[in-house]
Amino acid sequence: MIHSRGSLSILVATLAVFTACKKAPPANVAAIVNNRAITFADVDKQYNVQFPQAGPAAANDDGVLINKLEVLRAMIDQEIMMQRAEKQGLLATDTDVEADFTKLKSPYTQEEFQKQLTAKKMSPEDLKSDIRKKLSIEKLINKDITSKINITEKDIADFYSANRASFNLVEPTVHLAQILTTPSAEAEFRNLKNDKAQNDDQARRKIMNIEQRLRNGEDFSMLAQNYSEDPGSSSNGGDLGFIAESALTKASADLRRVISEMKPGQVSNILKTNEGYRILKLLSREPAGQRELSDPRVQQTIRETLLNRKDQLIRGAYLEAVRNDAKVENYLARTTAQLAEGK
Repeated sequence: MIHSRGSLSILVATLAVFTACKKAPPANVAAIVNNRAITFADVDKQYNVQFPQAGPAAANDDGVLINKLEVLRAMIDQEIMMQRAEKQGLLATDTDVEADFTKLKSPYTQEEFQKQLTAKKMSPEDLKSDIRKKLSIEKLINKDITSKINITEKDIADFYSANRASFNLVEPTVHLAQILTTPSAEAEFRNLKNDKAQNDDQARRKIMNIEQRLRNGEDFSMLAQNYSEDPGSSSNGGDLGFIAESALTKASADLRRVISEMKPGQVSNILKTNEGYRILKLLSREPAGQRELSDPRVQQTIRETLLNRKDQLIRGAYLEAVRNDAKVENYLARTTAQLAEGK
């Protein structure tokens, strides 16, 4: 994406408050969160992780500055949450970190794994540090948010009454989930392990490893959340939702045949498609007609929908609250605002 100086000026105008503070920032410090520094080296390292294909660019390039401001903002939020987790005794243990690290590298050879780290300019210690932060914040979120969300039977009944028509299937459907690996390094993806195959060989090896883990009894949904490269379904455990039989006509003949022969609960073999490699799971087949509230699957669908909605709402409010409680000095934002004003 190309950013103009005009767009940069609009962005940093909102940061002009920083120019009022004339105290010189500490050397090499991009921000301070409750007396803990985030250095420019820290920002550069995280920038390289998020934008590994960016390559060298001028330090005052508009696009680089905008992206670094966004990276730093996320790092500030992360530091605020980490400090809160530390205060509550929720930091991830070394055992947790090592277990997650081992799972993350398990689909690859040592050489392949090292190449991925090198491409992102990371060391194993850097990755373990990121894992510790992720796990610690997950523990904090679970304690302060997720564990406190309660969905009542009345909530479910009210939702069903307001959305009854959406549970009326006009034709037979199949409920599918998938795990997908793709060969393109630039392809959009989303999973909990931040794990992405970089080429066809890695995508094939990765899906073969996942297939073996499924055969060993590991949960399909958890593997999809951790490793699937489908941005639209990985966060939902690979769940693709209910697909009308007529929509399957757009799929290849081989794919339609595989789905038609599967039984509920069955997992397919590895399927090679245009997008990459995928493994499907048939969750259920549904006949046409109205699905009633008494159906446990209807209740579960509604419960998960309401949980996700409340979780997103509370997370946003929670983060704003902890930001308000923190003392933050964003020196990069202040310096950028001054630069835009010609100071």
